[in-house]
Amino acid sequence: MIQAIIFDVGGVLLRTTNHSYRRTWEKKLGLKSGESENIVFNSEMGRKAQLGNITNEALWTWVGSHLGLKNGDLAAFRHDFWAGDWLDNDLVALIRQLHGRYQTAIISNYNDSLRRELTVDHAIADAFDEIIISAEEKVMKPDPQIYRAALERLGRKPEEAVFIDDFAHNIEGARAVGMQGIHFTPTINLTDALHTTGVQVPTK
Repeated sequence: MIQAIIFDVGGVLLRTTNHSYRRTWEKKLGLKSGESENIVFNSEMGRKAQLGNITNEALWTWVGSHLGLKNGDLAAFRHDFWAGDWLDNDLVALIRQLHGRYQTAIISNYNDSLRRELTVDHAIADAFDEIIISAEEKVMKPDPQIYRAALERLGRKPEEAVFIDDFAHNIEGARAVGMQGIHFTPTINLTDALHTTGVQVPTK
């Protein structure tokens, strides 16, 4: 029986719904479409930030150097990079409905700024019993270690947890340790998907 419901952040709770800001900068900088995301997230330095080997501020200093942006230009690029992101308040409301009846948690590949963002910027940290961040754990999904860390802190067996993520390989990582998984898409009916795992979503 499912006792814990675990969520990813980027692509699930926080989603980029307007890419135009990034595309505008890419044209200005002579980059290919999507290259800005690859630089910030998938570059060696981006991965170091998600593994906690460098700070988020160090990452952005490197991004500025890599792109030849200084001072105000870097600040503007950094602001615009996130300007199209949106917190799914309907999903947050669902999590708050579930919280209490079920344990709720986060497993996220993210830099050292996430805990502050969830606590201060978005004020949703209280909706989760545990927040597992790759930069703090020094390990990233889909490594089994990060899923096991979450299970240990929740005091749950793998079969008692379901993990929700927008990347199939991260879902497979969760399933590999014995958890159930739900592949999140923007059009998913998450309540129905949770029902298939045995989760009963309480009415408001």
